[in-house]
Amino acid sequence: MRDSSHSKSPASASASESRRKRRSLEFRERLFRSALALFAKKGFAETTVEDITEAADVGKGTFFNYFPSKEHILVGFAEMQLAKLETIIREIRASRLPMREGLRGLIHRMTEAPIQNPSVVRALLQAHLSSPVVREEVFRIHREHQKLIGGLLRLGQERGEVRRDIAAEDIAQILRQMIFGTLLFWSLIGDASLTERVEQSLTLLWGGIASRGSSSHSDVPSFSERTE
Repeated sequence: MRDSSHSKSPASASASESRRKRRSLEFRERLFRSALALFAKKGFAETTVEDITEAADVGKGTFFNYFPSKEHILVGFAEMQLAKLETIIREIRASRLPMREGLRGLIHRMTEAPIQNPSVVRALLQAHLSSPVVREEVFRIHREHQKLIGGLLRLGQERGEVRRDIAAEDIAQILRQMIFGTLLFWSLIGDASLTERVEQSLTLLWGGIASRGSSSHSDVPSFSERTE
């Protein structure tokens, strides 16, 4: 006779696995959010693993099931941003929005919370500067960002919306530098001007990268036009 106590139906096993994955994601998210809040409040260097686990209400051993060190919280953040970027770019491609509008939506969505907390931005910068191991890993992920955005801009070039005399990935790098610089400068001020600063930066950038034949070319004149 078959012992049913040692067997599970495929549906039951699948439901159990789904619950484990969901619980795992919940723990990881709780640790991640607690760490970012503490980095913003106390500073990266002053925050300990014990501080994070206490704030997240989990055991210290649980932390190390998800992150090898406090520094790897930042790698997790970078990975989350990469996954978010992949999703946004898929949606832009599917929507067939004009490239300028697609980039505008991309930048605003990539600078949503928790990035909209200036203390978090400052803490992330501090952590990147203080950890060579994490910095190397984050740079690897950022190179993936550049490839993804470069692919989107290449599509803009094929449509005739983006100038073709500069490589798409070079424009992507300039775009990323613009976003980072805007975030960094705003984080030192910490006021409510982030959205306005992003809009201004994008307007100026678009004036430099848009194809002259593009119907969505910015009204901002080029440098040569301003100096004539």
